[in-house]
Amino acid sequence: MTNLFEAAGLEKGAPRPLADRLRPKVLAEVVGQDHLVGPEGTLTRMLASGRLPSIVLWGPPGCGKTTIARLLAQETHLEIEQLSAIFSGVQDLRKAFDKAKARREQGKGTLLFVDEIHRFNRSQQDSFLPYMEDGTITLVGATTENPSFELNAAVLSRAAVLVLNRLGPEGIEALLQRAEAEEGRKLPLDPDAREALVGMADGDGRTAMNLAEEVMAAVPAGRTPVSREALIKLVQRRAPIYDKGRDGHYNLVSALHKAVRGSDPDASLYWLARMLDGGEDRLFIVRRLVRMAVEDIGLADPQALAQALAAKDTFDFLGSPEGELALAQAVVYLATAPKSNAVYVAYKAAMKAAKQHGSLAPPKHILNAPTKLMDEQGYGAGYEYDPDMPEGFSGQDYFPEAIGRTQYYDPPERGFEREIRKRLAYWEGLRRKRGGS
Repeated sequence: MTNLFEAAGLEKGAPRPLADRLRPKVLAEVVGQDHLVGPEGTLTRMLASGRLPSIVLWGPPGCGKTTIARLLAQETHLEIEQLSAIFSGVQDLRKAFDKAKARREQGKGTLLFVDEIHRFNRSQQDSFLPYMEDGTITLVGATTENPSFELNAAVLSRAAVLVLNRLGPEGIEALLQRAEAEEGRKLPLDPDAREALVGMADGDGRTAMNLAEEVMAAVPAGRTPVSREALIKLVQRRAPIYDKGRDGHYNLVSALHKAVRGSDPDASLYWLARMLDGGEDRLFIVRRLVRMAVEDIGLADPQALAQALAAKDTFDFLGSPEGELALAQAVVYLATAPKSNAVYVAYKAAMKAAKQHGSLAPPKHILNAPTKLMDEQGYGAGYEYDPDMPEGFSGQDYFPEAIGRTQYYDPPERGFEREIRKRLAYWEGLRRKRGGS
């Protein structure tokens, strides 16, 4: 519907924020969501099939949810009705449904875009169901909250949930370059300040555009590029605590690792919080936690690795910020677990021996003999099946004859490895008793 400003021709000359002017015109221009709008993206395939189901777009602020909804209406030639659950009530929903029914009688479809859909209560969400089922509307909901917890199961069963990613540094940089092309000049920032601005955006494309517009308005063309410190004063926004990919990044992750290794859960939580507050990639943190579990704890507490991997799965399921509590739990568990690098040391020693001795053949008694010739050559001769032996242990030698038995793994007297050490001692006693060593 044309408003009075459009009818008078005034809207074209009205000032528009940079973020609005740079809003993508086609889905392929959306940054950072290739898994949805790229050549093999989910939405790309849906549109190619000629049918767009109802969907819920779940992602952090400034990642492109509203833009994608508008472009979907454009791509499918559906009339768009847009509501915000923050400002809309039952009467607004009824009006939207009535308009959609009227269009359907004329053979036209309606895409109903509901921003912050999780703000609607259960009964309001239920009101969508009959119109979704009979095709009166194609619902596109946008939410920053986990749909599993915030939306009715009935709505979710009729809609596909598509997850949008927080924009990474590459995505923010791509938007800044578009802003420069739109304004016809480079951002007046030195490299360090530009990197700081990317960090200030914190994965939010809209924030990045607003910051870029603010800087360009404050620093006339031709002026000397401003520094990081000048940028902070200019936009009155805290710079990221550290820059991912630079010294601060590695300093903080090293501090976290050393605190966990040093069995200090409080310091570990502090450094974790510093990394999270600085915008560190959560997956990077979990990878480091998994590394700690196998490198510094190992079999002293086999559950350490399970806790680290569970933290990853939990964060994937819950998202931010709730999922970050799982990271905190894993950090505390790892910090308070008994420490051992015995497996790590044993692995390195075995790898060194493997490279040193080359391609030594296994002893014949542990080789299979699938052919008569191999049987005649003594393959498998004298092999003893451990489960059938007393104590379930044969004590045979499994090393190449040129090396002989060698100890690489020496578990310490702590944690679960204390039990492993007892087992190894017990088996060594049986081995000696049977003359195997």
